[in-house]
Amino acid sequence: MRVLVTGGLGFIGSHTVVEMLADGHEVEIVDDLSNAKASVLDRLEQLTGVRPPFHRLDIRDERGLDAVMAGRGFEGIVHFAGLKAVGESVDRPLRYYSANVGGSTTLLSVARRHGVRTVVFSSSCTVYGAPDRVPVSESHPTRAPSNPYGWSKLMIEQILTDLHRSEPGWNMALLRYFNPVGAHDSGVIGEDPRDTPNNLMPYLTQVAAERLPELHVFGGDYPTRDGTGVRDYIHVVDLARGHVAAMEYMAEHPGLHVWNLGTGRGASVLELVSAFERATGVRIPYRIVERRAGDLAETWADPSKAQRELGWSADPSLDRMCADAWRWQQHALGMD
Repeated sequence: MRVLVTGGLGFIGSHTVVEMLADGHEVEIVDDLSNAKASVLDRLEQLTGVRPPFHRLDIRDERGLDAVMAGRGFEGIVHFAGLKAVGESVDRPLRYYSANVGGSTTLLSVARRHGVRTVVFSSSCTVYGAPDRVPVSESHPTRAPSNPYGWSKLMIEQILTDLHRSEPGWNMALLRYFNPVGAHDSGVIGEDPRDTPNNLMPYLTQVAAERLPELHVFGGDYPTRDGTGVRDYIHVVDLARGHVAAMEYMAEHPGLHVWNLGTGRGASVLELVSAFERATGVRIPYRIVERRAGDLAETWADPSKAQRELGWSADPSLDRMCADAWRWQQHALGMD
């Protein structure tokens, strides 16, 4: 299958490109490099022996997207491109709605014009808001997210749903994933935030590498087993395989599909810290600070629908996730 991957040089996008190439798909990448580096293209070639065609482009650039799609014979799109920092979305909501929602509508309009009707969308468990129960299944209602980033994901889901309702020839996969961590086991690609990390694992690895003095644990008084927030951490390679599985499933089962991608197990922040120390032998200094507005006490996935329909599952081993993330951090710093 010939596939266009938007945001294909980012953390999840680059791992998905590796898995798609390994599965025999042809891939081209669009990325504006706002959350990624051009050097990732070299790393993809190192890992796969293939250098995917790359187009540096903002997906809001309709004319540029037209040129990319014209005559290429794309059969599907895996859509990652977008801004993703929750805190920044609160401070700069217009930027987020323009990039994420506006970019997605432009992408869909151009895809429609070129006859590309299969889309795998990178959504998020934030669309469930504060869930009534855990684990969270796809039947749980979506609710008002607590920030513009989450709203942008929910809005794009609604756009895709409305488009499919009006034009049933579209094939849509809405992949609601939980907390991606880890890195490729080669250490060649991984999560590489430009500034202070917003996510726990890269924050943790940068403390381990002494790039940051200590880990801030946001809240130690939640009604959980150790007082810290509980999340469903999923290895990014397992997550990438879920995108490939969804694309291939829709080739035989057209329609609009929603799948949770998670392990089905929750781990607390302090449990992840302990797993990291166990897997790497590096002690992590941390300090418990005030809760962040909008954070939930606990949430984790019910992934049984994806397991049943896609034949996909994720390894819940925190030690593996931590060891791979640390290997990437060492590689990125030239420490190995």
